[in-house]
Amino acid sequence: MYRHLHFMRPNHTGKVSGGTDMLHGPLLKKMILFALPLALSSMLQQLFNAADTAVVGRFASSQAMAAVGSNSAIINLVVGLFTGISVGANVVVSSLIGRGDDASLPDAIHTCISISLISGVLLLIAGQIVSVPLLLLVNTPEDVIGLASLYLRIYFLGMPFVMLYNFGAAILRSRGDSERPLFALTAAGIINVFLNLLLVIVFRLHVIGVGAATVISNIVSALLVLFFLCTEEEPFRLDLRKLRIRRQHLVRVLKIGLPAGVQGVVFSLSNTVILSAVNSFGAAASAGSAAALNFEIIAYYAVNAFNLTAVTFTSQNYAAGLTDRCKKVFRIAFLGALISAGCLDLCFVLQRGIWLRIFSTDPEVLAFAYTRFLHVLLMQWMVSSYEISGAAMRGMGYSMTPSVLMIFGTCVFRIFWTAVVFPRSRDFGMLLNVYPASWVLTGSMVMISYFLVRRRAFRKLPSAAHASD
Repeated sequence: MYRHLHFMRPNHTGKVSGGTDMLHGPLLKKMILFALPLALSSMLQQLFNAADTAVVGRFASSQAMAAVGSNSAIINLVVGLFTGISVGANVVVSSLIGRGDDASLPDAIHTCISISLISGVLLLIAGQIVSVPLLLLVNTPEDVIGLASLYLRIYFLGMPFVMLYNFGAAILRSRGDSERPLFALTAAGIINVFLNLLLVIVFRLHVIGVGAATVISNIVSALLVLFFLCTEEEPFRLDLRKLRIRRQHLVRVLKIGLPAGVQGVVFSLSNTVILSAVNSFGAAASAGSAAALNFEIIAYYAVNAFNLTAVTFTSQNYAAGLTDRCKKVFRIAFLGALISAGCLDLCFVLQRGIWLRIFSTDPEVLAFAYTRFLHVLLMQWMVSSYEISGAAMRGMGYSMTPSVLMIFGTCVFRIFWTAVVFPRSRDFGMLLNVYPASWVLTGSMVMISYFLVRRRAFRKLPSAAHASD
């Protein structure tokens, strides 16, 4: 199933031999087959991460559950910058493939992996320093903060491997291989669940156990992706002796990835502000919100799968001057994200009693989780509007515009809501209404921007090839 893909290079007929041909033929089936492993990868990863919360919630305490589950916003805040930069790696490598520039690929790949290792080490160090200050900043309850800081410090020990997986998977996806990253995550996730059960239930390590299990599983997924890259055929093969940063590729990766990374950091910052308000309702609200958040993330990953698909397919086709195919990529990705996320949202909400009892049977915790389901999860399909539009713009090399608009809509607006609107009522549901309100605002701005940018970008192409084949 996890076949070894060959590098896609145009032959004398103009077709692409081997791998996933993104430049010719019908797009619907190819995009779905590309997006499906991406969605499954991310959802499996979240399910395995949710196992951390579920195991401590069932076999430890509500405090331990809150300590593990409420850390996601802080983790995303710290790692968001470099995760966004990995999007730049995807676009750079995809563009080189679209132009058929074999000679530049090895340097680009070695630059991307070098960036991942450096960023991982920086995050490891930063995580040890900022864990407690960030937890204090978000008003983490006193009976939770000790366990939460312990979990965070253990989690950040695995950051070099998290970054190596993210960048390595981005390189594999850029050539149409979304299956082997799925394999790597599946193997690592199974190990994570097994170690969770062993370390928490048998050895009674609780937060230490789930943290250690997460680090070990991240090491496994990173090493598997590293193995795939080191055994690739030229020009995709990674040689660890040749790791170095080439300035021209670094600049291009940062030009695309840095705005996306800054957006991710600011986005997480706004969620951290909201988390602080959630924590003000006590440990039960924190635990209930953390439980519901798992399902929001799973549904979001359906959108993100088509987001990454749009970036990759748009990058190759735009670099090749295939403007009509770029338009089709956007339409298919948008509908795919909208439908898949909507179906998942509805499924989770209708059966919310069954799903949430996986994490807790505490009536107070469940009440807060139910409220979050109805105010946030039920409307989450709306994120498709700005996620896919922004992805298509980044695929064409325009990363700053969607980032600025998303920062305003998902950060500035949310902070304003939390600081001004929420205090007027101090109601948990009113606090959560910030999400659908920001989705409407951001989606409207980014979609309008996409059509304006697309028109300008297509005019700049020296000789656009409009035909689909």
